[in-house]
Amino acid sequence: MWLDRLAGQSPSPASSQPPSRAYSPAPARSSGGLGPYLTSQRPGLTPRSSSLSLASVDSSTSSLLASSRRATGSNLKQTTTTYTGPDPADILATLLGEGSDLSRNATTSITSADLNTVFDFGDLSLHSLALSDEPLSTTIDSRRQQSPEEHERNKAKFEELHHSIQACDEILASVETNLASFRNDLAAVSADIESLQARSAALNVRLENRKAVEKGLAPAVEEISVSPATVAKIADGHVDETWVKALNEIDKKDAAHKRSDSAPEQHKGLQDLGPLLEKLVQKAIERIRDFFVAQIKALRSPHINAQIIQQQNFLKFKELFSFLHKHHPTLANEISLAYMNTMRWYYANQFTRYENALRKIKLHVLEKMDVLGNDDTSRRGAALSSSRIAGPPHDAFNLGRRVDILRTSNQTAISSYLAEEDQTTHYLETPFRNFNLALIDNVTAEYTFLASFFAPALSYATISRHFTYIFDPTLQLGQVLTKNLVSETYDAIGLLLSIRLNQHFQFELQRRKIPAADGYINGTAMLLWPRLQFVMNAHCESVRALTTTLPTRPPPKVDQAKLSTAPHVVTQRFGQLLHGVLSMSTEAGDDEPVVTSLGRLRSETEAFLTKYSTAFGTDKRKRERFLYTNYSLILTIISDVGGKLAVEQQEHFEGLKTAFQEAA
Repeated sequence: MWLDRLAGQSPSPASSQPPSRAYSPAPARSSGGLGPYLTSQRPGLTPRSSSLSLASVDSSTSSLLASSRRATGSNLKQTTTTYTGPDPADILATLLGEGSDLSRNATTSITSADLNTVFDFGDLSLHSLALSDEPLSTTIDSRRQQSPEEHERNKAKFEELHHSIQACDEILASVETNLASFRNDLAAVSADIESLQARSAALNVRLENRKAVEKGLAPAVEEISVSPATVAKIADGHVDETWVKALNEIDKKDAAHKRSDSAPEQHKGLQDLGPLLEKLVQKAIERIRDFFVAQIKALRSPHINAQIIQQQNFLKFKELFSFLHKHHPTLANEISLAYMNTMRWYYANQFTRYENALRKIKLHVLEKMDVLGNDDTSRRGAALSSSRIAGPPHDAFNLGRRVDILRTSNQTAISSYLAEEDQTTHYLETPFRNFNLALIDNVTAEYTFLASFFAPALSYATISRHFTYIFDPTLQLGQVLTKNLVSETYDAIGLLLSIRLNQHFQFELQRRKIPAADGYINGTAMLLWPRLQFVMNAHCESVRALTTTLPTRPPPKVDQAKLSTAPHVVTQRFGQLLHGVLSMSTEAGDDEPVVTSLGRLRSETEAFLTKYSTAFGTDKRKRERFLYTNYSLILTIISDVGGKLAVEQQEHFEGLKTAFQEAA
């Protein structure tokens, strides 16, 4: 009865076992829950419990066999393993009893009690029991009868289990199909990736080759190409810093093109670039000409500050003149000449107005009567007899605060407006200083501009000639002003102050490295020094003339008693004049003309005092006292002056004072 059900639900033994073996009801064994001859692995399946009955195991084995057959048609490869364990027939014989005959047991009918027997395998699984070499002792713990109802319930459970296993097989088949499809897709993706890698490697090689070619060809391409933005900027753009950069680019292109013209082989690109560059250069020259002409016209505007235009519109675009001189020297020279004529007029006009303003400054007039040997009576008489109006009182021999003009830190010349409105009376050094100070500042600014703007297009010798051409009328105007100030004056202090100012201007020009005005400085010195020598000689002659007017014989004793031993007025004047000269000669050398003139004047003054002392007759004490007081006064006046020349004079008069001090 059990065999009939088994035959209807499972395949015959011949379909699952070899023909040489008899069918065994023992459950199949495999590592994945399948029989030893069907070893296809199913992921996710676990071995069944060993507590199942033989029929349940056989039923599940039949369903697995059926699903195994269906799975053989899938794309998955089947794997088989060789069974090396004990013979299943021996194991079945052992289970059925010691020494039983397999052929006999196969024909023996099995009762329902046998089917309900429960075998105890201990803690071993059925698979482990089959692989074990130890003998098995079967112990029947209990036998019980199974009712038909229980049997039907168990059958339902096993059928449900069978259906679940079939569902799992279907799911696994679907998973297998998906995995196979995924494997195929993955293979296609892998092939695409390999293709992309090959293409990427090829593109990298092409990129490297292109970079190498560009690196080699970039200079050549750069030489034979001009950007449209550069062309548009040169043709229509506003002249500014960007325009200058575009002009420099065109200049470089043109230089490269000219170098390529001299080469034996010329590329087609360079030949095509030639006409374009020539047109661009001509257009740039035209724009530069118009720009400079506009700036030169601006310099001729009234009340314009030329230095502002020079700094903002000329120096800022000095590359334009270099480009113009390089590509069109004739036009560059014409622009230079136009600029020079404009600035020549500008400076001559401005300084003429300034010189007229300085002429309106009131000056102290020192004439030939303001010499050392003339007394006040002769001066008053000359003033009364003169047709000229006497000016404000002044001191022709005292330096006073006039020396401040040399020590002031204010290096700004008085403006034309202030000069015209000034009502104060000054000495000649005031207009001389202001005019020359303004002249030196403008000379410095103009020469610096010329050297910065025209170089390196023009040589410094050419620039110096341009400067001389521009400033020649102005420098002549300065010479005329100096000549008018000193031609008739007898102001030795003012002349020496002007000489020191001129020397200061010379040192300042040397410090500023402006050699172009050396001729003017030397010409001014040639006007001042001879006039100072003339005035010093006039002082010497006046003292000599005063000495010759003294009587050769002493006056009567009555008149001698009226004579005073106080210092003479000539001594006072000489001391003040000597103090002024020494104060302005603290750094002077021994080779200056004023040193010789001062020595002559001192000798004439000493001769005058010595002859004047003879008026005291036989009174030697009063005579020596007179000389002592005069020399002491001179020494006192010059005692606060420093310098080598002052020390020499102080030592000299200290010796004279000491010589007459004992007698006094």
